[in-house]
Parts: sequence; C-alpha cells; structure tokens
Amino acid sequence: MYALLFFLPFLIIYTIFAVYAERKISAFIQDRLGPMEVGYYGILQTVADLLKLVQKEDIVPAAADKKLFKAGPIIIFVAVFAGFAVLPLTSGFRGAEVQIGLFYLLAIVSLDVVGILMAGWGSNNKYALFGAMRSVAQIVSYEIPLGLSVLSVIMISQTLSLQEIIYQQGVLINEIDASAVNYLFGIKALGIETTNVGGILTWNIFRAPIFLFSYLIFFIASLAECNRAPFDIPEAESELVAGYQVEYSGFRWALLMLSEYGMMLLVSFLGAILFLGGWNSPLPNIGSVALADWTTGTPGSLGGHLWGAFWLIGKALFAVVVQIWIRWTFPRLRIDQLMNLSWKYLTPSAIVLVLLSAIWRLLMI
Repeated sequence: MYALLFFLPFLIIYTIFAVYAERKISAFIQDRLGPMEVGYYGILQTVADLLKLVQKEDIVPAAADKKLFKAGPIIIFVAVFAGFAVLPLTSGFRGAEVQIGLFYLLAIVSLDVVGILMAGWGSNNKYALFGAMRSVAQIVSYEIPLGLSVLSVIMISQTLSLQEIIYQQGVLINEIDASAVNYLFGIKALGIETTNVGGILTWNIFRAPIFLFSYLIFFIASLAECNRAPFDIPEAESELVAGYQVEYSGFRWALLMLSEYGMMLLVSFLGAILFLGGWNSPLPNIGSVALADWTTGTPGSLGGHLWGAFWLIGKALFAVVVQIWIRWTFPRLRIDQLMNLSWKYLTPSAIVLVLLSAIWRLLMI
C-alpha cells in the first residue's frame, strides 16, 4: 500500500514534469525554445499530450499475438513499480519491512526484460523484435557490472536492508547499533571518528572512497538499464523506428513511457541510498553548530519526515537531471562499442572494486 498510495501519484506527477524538463533541456542544448504554446512557457504541454494519449484508440495490429502484445507494457510497468515498494523514503516512513530489500529490488526490476521480450515478439514486427533482442542483450550485459557495484556496498555495509545502509551513513547510526562507530574514510587506524559529525563525511563515498568509482560504474550501468542515450540501441530511431515500442500507441505507449521514466527515478533513488547517504543530510556537525542533527531530524518526527524526504528526493531528482543532460549531450554508441564497454571495461573494473572492498572492510574492523 505504501508504494501504491505515495509513489504512484508521485510517479505520475514526476513523469509529467520530467518530460517537460527534458524537452526544455534538450531545446536549450540545441538552441531551440521547446514547448511554448500550452500554458505558461509550455508547462502544460505534457498534460495535453497525456490527455491526448489516454483518449486515442487502443490499436492492436491484426497480425500481432494479442495476449503478449497487451500484457507486455503491463509487465514492464509492474516490474518497475514494484521496486518502489521497499524504498525507505525517510527514517520513519519506509516501505515493506524486508531485510533483503536490496536483493528483492534487483530481482524484481530484472523482470522487465520479460515484458520487453513479450512486447517485441507479440508485435509480430521485425523492428520490434530486433529492438527487443537488443534490449535483452544490453540489459543482461550491464546488470553484471551494476550488480557487482552493489555487491561492493553490501560487503562494506554487511546488510541487504536498504534502511540499515542509510542509517550507517549518518549521525543516526547508533539508532540501529549502539556500538557502531564511523571513521574518516572508514579506516579505524586513522583514529579520526566521524560518528557524531555526520553529513557528507559519513556517506559511503567517503566511508570508502573507492565507492566513487563504484558509483560511476553503477550510474553508467543504470543508464543502460533504462535504455537511455547513449545506450538507447534497442529503440534507435534512425535504425528501428522505435524498437519494441514501434507498434504501440495511446494508453499502452503512455504506460511504456511511464515505465521508462519510472526506471530512471528508481535507479536514481537506489544510487542515492547506496552511495549518497539516502535521506541523511549532507551538512556535517561543526563544533556546537549541529547542522547534521538539525537537518536530519528525529526518527518518526514531522521534521524527520520532511527533511528525509527533501534530501532523498532531491538527490534522486538531481541524478535524473544528469541522465537527461547526458542523453542530449553524447551521441549513441554502436552496438559493438556498447558491448565492449560492458565486458571489457566496466565488468573487470567492478570485479577489482569488489576485491578492494573486501580489503577495505578489513581496514574498517
């Protein structure tokens, strides 16, 4: 119910504004104006487009496998949306109480491959099928470095609970373990304790600086998972028209777009939780000026809910903006370049980082 009541309306509102933001950012980069007609500076253009899509006729190609064709977009959306069920939005407002939330999230999101295959095969269109095959190859290839970058965090944090991973990255760490201590760069031998300092100094990218590289690998792999440029080979417009989406229109196409932007938001939330402190404040306590305490709040209090949601949603939306900027800045990779990047560079680098994480964990003890 948590995901249904909060994240479903939030996801719809976010998608409306994200599409508008993407149009405006791309227009700025290409020296255009973008939407200007519907509403002030075109701010209602996406709403008008959504109303148009909802009212359009639901067309199913005569030669399509109707069951697969209709089920594909639904399975893709459900796989993406189900991932939001375990996200802890604040210290007191969390999703399902699952101690293996991280494992669940990675497992359920990977099911969108099934929906993509169903959409491509069920369309009975060579472009759609080719796009679906490319998508499967791409997602499977990039899930490996993404999973390895997540494994590095698990080795340092020693838990699969997303909420516990966040607690370890802030001043509230003793709420889950009264004896827990954070040290600068996570190295106990340095003797510089940051438990009561909090802020950015206790985020995972500072608890283990090698996580800067892990986060970079995670971010690149997440772009490929979302089929976003420069990794949009499955729906390359100049080759495949729209890939596995080519036969869809109206409400079902809107559902596919909602899934795409939902995946962008989901991986941005996950990156913020694993590497950027989650709902913890980036501001540290400096002497008697308790910035971290003030801007984190007490677990379960109104202030704790408001500050936690502000920081986590803010970090996630910033990552979404970066994804949009990258799409309109870098050219699309060729299929051979895309596979080379995954298998020859990201995967070996991620394996090395897992080994370094094991060594770093020993230094933290």
